[in-house]
Amino acid sequence: MVAQIALDDELRQDGELEGLIRDAPDLPGVYLFREEGGSVLYVGKALSLRKRLGNYLAAARHGEGPRVPAKVADMVERAATVEWIVASSEVEALLLENNLIKRHRPPFNIRLRDDKSYPYILITMEDEFPRVMFTRLPHRRGNLYFGPYASAAKVRETLDTLGRIFPFRKCRGVQPGRKSGSPCLQYHIKRCTAPCAGLIPSDEYALIVRRVVDFLSGRYARVASDLDADMREAAQALDFERAALYRNRLEAVRHVLERQQARSESLGTVDIVGMALDEHGANAQVFITRDGILSDRRSFSLENIEGAEAAEVFERFMGEYYSAALTVPPEVIVPKDIGGLEQLSEFLAELRGTAVVVRHAERGDKRRLQELAHRNAVLALEHDRLRDQRTRERRYGALTALQEYLGLESPPMRIEGFDISNLGPDHIVASMVVFEGGAPRKADYRTFAIRGEGGQDDVGSIRQALIRRFTRSLGPDGVRDYDPSFEAVPDLVLIDGGKGQLGAAVAALAETGLDDTVPVVSLAKREEEVFVPGSGRPLILPRDDAALLLLQRVRDEAHRFAVGFHRKRRASRTTDSLLDELPGVGSRRKAAILRHFGSPEAFLAATREELEAVPGLPGKVAREIHAYVHKTG
Repeated sequence: MVAQIALDDELRQDGELEGLIRDAPDLPGVYLFREEGGSVLYVGKALSLRKRLGNYLAAARHGEGPRVPAKVADMVERAATVEWIVASSEVEALLLENNLIKRHRPPFNIRLRDDKSYPYILITMEDEFPRVMFTRLPHRRGNLYFGPYASAAKVRETLDTLGRIFPFRKCRGVQPGRKSGSPCLQYHIKRCTAPCAGLIPSDEYALIVRRVVDFLSGRYARVASDLDADMREAAQALDFERAALYRNRLEAVRHVLERQQARSESLGTVDIVGMALDEHGANAQVFITRDGILSDRRSFSLENIEGAEAAEVFERFMGEYYSAALTVPPEVIVPKDIGGLEQLSEFLAELRGTAVVVRHAERGDKRRLQELAHRNAVLALEHDRLRDQRTRERRYGALTALQEYLGLESPPMRIEGFDISNLGPDHIVASMVVFEGGAPRKADYRTFAIRGEGGQDDVGSIRQALIRRFTRSLGPDGVRDYDPSFEAVPDLVLIDGGKGQLGAAVAALAETGLDDTVPVVSLAKREEEVFVPGSGRPLILPRDDAALLLLQRVRDEAHRFAVGFHRKRRASRTTDSLLDELPGVGSRRKAAILRHFGSPEAFLAATREELEAVPGLPGKVAREIHAYVHKTG
């Protein structure tokens, strides 16, 4: 059952919204607030939809005040509609809420900080000979993911350990091996079984991958037992070289076990969760024990917790963390002040597929580790607070130094940086990056495809980019393609270049009537000279000065963004010219070919059999493509 309630000004004033909310059922379910364009702002669950939506009606009436958190007031102010979905139970509502949050990523929901960029270990089970590799990319159905890990260094350390113990292939392509067909160095140093040369069948290779999965799942004892059995079998067959190889791998596994805490039979397989929060943020710690061994500790920061109770923050963390985890343990220990254990048990049981016990630890090793997890969470939260405070002070110091050096009326809280990227007269592009308070504001980044500039004219390109950017700041009446993100006028414009580029920027601002409003400077790469309008000599700042370092960061970010857009346009042009002429290939098949081979070069080198293996590409079309490519060269 889905219903919508319009939150427009008329309803806010005349009370009709109250009647509409009274129509909401007094049942458990999930509700979604959407803004004008349909984007989801917030997803929540409620034991009673009518009562919970009534609380938001109070926020809509009274706005921000002592009883209404600023986050809630801001969300209600932006919302245009709200809809609800009735669930059969509170647990079903929790599962549905978690799925909707993962799908829509609402900006006002509690979330793991930078959760999209957490690193994972990926096992490509969809390949005939799976790879074991580092990834930050979104999860694809059919593959195995282990993590998230707290840092990329931890992932690479784990992969290095895995590579020494298990001889899986280290090559990156979908198909194993090199174009030459000969095994690489990894085979000769006994770290790969060379599936590229047909030296191991797929079923034996699958056994290696299964042991990698066991190791990453914390089943070290099983891995050690299997390697010990292989070593003894090789020794009995008088194959002492192979037995020595298994012995070395077994010693590596035992070395990993020695680095863990002493084994505790009372721990078993369990996750122990600790959490600390204050008015600014929250931190959650997960101690992972497998087979009685504390195998890992993971730390997570949470944001958007303003006005939320500890139970709500903890519940949101459990949903975010375990919905992305490969496995859910049979037991989870939670802080003693967290309630609703039965509901959390049912929620995790749905994810695991079997019963999960969620409880408090009263005594013994589990209580000791839970207290340790809580202490770690408190220390991590304090560390994050001090780090953020130092970062804010450092950024504000750089901004005030810039104000002093450039003679500005106030610190330049919004800085826009511009750069040009080209490799000849084609595909000339410009980038605009935005820093607010000394930090990147990536939502406001923009790119411009430069039109009609002949040759590599950086000066003319800069002028065009700034005219287009500041013409749009005039608003809906100024231009037809008004973009609200251009409405804010920067406190400083930074151009990558020297006097010529600065002159073009000044001329562009004069043409838009903003030359007396928006300060502009340029930063030359070679000597890191700051050029200021009206001054014949550049400003030379100390190389370690915070103001110069901030300008360099803005300039480098503008360069990175411009180069990325330029490469994308060139690649699109190359791909279009290469694949758009293939017989029987439209946009979907073109995407399938690129997804399968990874690059146009790999596609050109593919055999007919490899083309026929592309998912979604009929065999007849694959044969026609192969004939066409080789006929035309």
